[in-house]
Amino acid sequence: MKNSHKVIILLGSFSLIFLSGIFVTVSEVFPFTLLKSINNEFNKKSSIISYEPNDVSSLIHVTNIKLVDETRNNLNLFLWKDENLPNRLPSNIENSFSDDRYFEIKNLESIKKITINMDYNINSIAYLFQPTIDNNKIIIYHQGHSGDFFEGKATIEYFLKKNYSVIAFSMPLLGMNNQPIIQHPQFGEIKMQSHNQLPLLKNSNFSPIKFFVEPVIVALNYLEKHHNFDAYYMIGISGGGWSTTLVSAIDDRVNQSYSIAGSYPIFLRSDPKNFGDYEQHDLDFYQVANYLDLYVMSSIGNDRKHIQIFNKFDPCCFDGDAFLSYEQEIKDIVNSFNDGFFEIYLDDTHKEHIISEHALEIIINEIIS
Repeated sequence: MKNSHKVIILLGSFSLIFLSGIFVTVSEVFPFTLLKSINNEFNKKSSIISYEPNDVSSLIHVTNIKLVDETRNNLNLFLWKDENLPNRLPSNIENSFSDDRYFEIKNLESIKKITINMDYNINSIAYLFQPTIDNNKIIIYHQGHSGDFFEGKATIEYFLKKNYSVIAFSMPLLGMNNQPIIQHPQFGEIKMQSHNQLPLLKNSNFSPIKFFVEPVIVALNYLEKHHNFDAYYMIGISGGGWSTTLVSAIDDRVNQSYSIAGSYPIFLRSDPKNFGDYEQHDLDFYQVANYLDLYVMSSIGNDRKHIQIFNKFDPCCFDGDAFLSYEQEIKDIVNSFNDGFFEIYLDDTHKEHIISEHALEIIINEIIS
């Protein structure tokens, strides 16, 4: 009889625990958040492959200046079918352009609207913000997948107040950039709205990744010809941070580059939230230069540096400190060139997917150091 009571009690206890679990999960009451956090941490840790330094080093191919030059040429060939960067200028410049969204920014003298037309009628619209008091240096600001570079207004204003010019970009098909209807030979008319549609345009003679870097390079051609800036600094958040890495790896006119929550190497992308859109994992492109190669190429050269900033508690992507698996190996390679600088900072001052005030302080201190 006593045994039967024990069985009944055990069954009752298991039933109560099971029903409580269902209630907590469905209602999301305490301790749902705690349990979810523990589960996420477990999944995060179990999804990251541990690499020994020698393993990471073997993935870095640009170990001398000759290999860097060859890789840049190969990237240019991949993107533009030419070993040289595009030398053309923007399609249209509108001087003294008015946009009321930026009217109250202090030390803003004028805005130039710069339009760059590309293949398939895809365009890029950039604003050149020119300060009243000018230190003759320029920040290239690149917004991520959230859309219009207006989302980065606080960053734009921060540097204008410090007397820097700022030229701001959005990613292709986002912000003020157009979303054209293209005529595809196999699929008919397609309205281009997403980066994940871009592979539809890909063939042996055309890489859509050019849409992400060509606007900045063309704008740099214009700035070199019509302005006389002492230095070019590039800053990007999220997909704009990815763009920052790519542009500065290809075009060494960018003196310093700052990628915020921008990318991890492929071997750290087991978590689906870090996998990214098409452009972040196009195998053909990353066989020419993988992420580790791009980090090195962005860092080396006379007075050049590449800084990565990751948000420790980023709800979007690239959170935590997984970068520790490659940080020292990149530093060692860059130091071997005796010309250039690479550093990573972990921002634990907030829990957002942003360029924080702390990150801006890091950037300005690095620029003036």
